[in-house]
Amino acid sequence: MNVFRFYRLRALSLTPLAFVALFIIYNFSAFLLTNAFTPAVQGFSMITRNFVPADLPTSGNVDLDELIYRAGDKYGIDPRLLHAVIWQESKYETRTRSHAGARGLMQLIPATALRFKCRNVNDPAQNIEAGTKYLRWLLERFDGNLVMALAAYNAGEGAVVRYSGVPPYRETQNYVRIITSRYGKTSHPVYTPEVARMQFGLVPDIAQLVN
Repeated sequence: MNVFRFYRLRALSLTPLAFVALFIIYNFSAFLLTNAFTPAVQGFSMITRNFVPADLPTSGNVDLDELIYRAGDKYGIDPRLLHAVIWQESKYETRTRSHAGARGLMQLIPATALRFKCRNVNDPAQNIEAGTKYLRWLLERFDGNLVMALAAYNAGEGAVVRYSGVPPYRETQNYVRIITSRYGKTSHPVYTPEVARMQFGLVPDIAQLVN
């Protein structure tokens, strides 16, 4: 047997071992890198998930503020707007009831509560969830025109359509004026929740997290 043929056969016989060795080295390296970076990624996710902007209004109740913030984040609604609506509707009183039968933090009438699957209007989480979904629906219906959406929230969608704007009801006109004044805007673009987080400052600046 010539020397060249001997070494060629030997190299071929060692090829499977080389593949096995490379496979082990690759997977071991991936394991080390994953364990090194996973805590950092998980830490970043935890920080962003628990982040609440410092400039948000407060109800004076941390748990309630959290519910308002999470509902806004979930449905792409600025939590600042939700605070303005809730303040006007109920002054953050969970069991408030109007002469028209609207109840809870966001003053849902029975038909609206049923429509947006709120079984217990006195439950803050359910009330805020349903009220936020309704407000989102109205903003979509009126192309982000906050004045029209608020008028519809107070007086009903039919009244706004009938008058092609804010109905000539003193209560509704005051309602719209007060909320837009507190919020500081007369429009609220309809964003996906992901875009809304950026537009409304609902995610922390990366530089803040690093520092």
